[in-house]
Amino acid sequence: MNTNLDWANQITPNKDLALMLAKREVSVLVHDAVALEGIHFTLPEIQTLLEGITVGGHKLSDQQIAINQADAWRYLFELIKKDQFEVTAEVACRLHAIAGKEEALEWGHFRSGMVSIAGTDYMPPEPSELSVCFERLVASLSTFNDVYDRAIHVFLAMARAQFFFDVNKRMGRFMMNGVLLSAGYPAINLPAKRKLEFNELMLDFYASGDEGPMNVFMRSCVDPRVIKMMKSADKN
Repeated sequence: MNTNLDWANQITPNKDLALMLAKREVSVLVHDAVALEGIHFTLPEIQTLLEGITVGGHKLSDQQIAINQADAWRYLFELIKKDQFEVTAEVACRLHAIAGKEEALEWGHFRSGMVSIAGTDYMPPEPSELSVCFERLVASLSTFNDVYDRAIHVFLAMARAQFFFDVNKRMGRFMMNGVLLSAGYPAINLPAKRKLEFNELMLDFYASGDEGPMNVFMRSCVDPRVIKMMKSADKN
């Protein structure tokens, strides 16, 4: 756990380096993301899957979810490399078409029906309101001076609005990391071992809309080793 939350002001943004470090961790990013959804692969199994080899003892649907996650990361990396990543509904839907394929009720566009969130009385917006909600999200980004505040807000706003039938938190994290990596800052990976803490804080956030506790939590998830490498690059 990273308890020093002042490190973001101590590194120089470096998009190429931040992107390279994220690419190296794709198997970890996928492993933790699917584990948070209750799909239990070991890290070596995920590494094997990403090499194109099926793994025995797992449902094909679970393997497909993991592969979709990896494909979405690769697509995000390509957008960032080409300076084509933007926080837009179009980009979010293109990513969801990859990440949510065969998993969500519908994929590649905003949901057409109502949804609820287990464990809270909070109700996400109706489908007819989603386009306007996303426009408000985009407009709000100019109010954030700090890149991590801005990126985490994207994740939380997307998770709370539930723009899709499923894969919402994962989509929010893709968009959050698109903001960070495009700006040359380290990505945020949510470790599976912190699932309980994450779930408890998210339930509080859904009910209150207060981003403060989740902001602190998400910042603490940045790998200290990545921060150290970013700082070390500044000295060379």
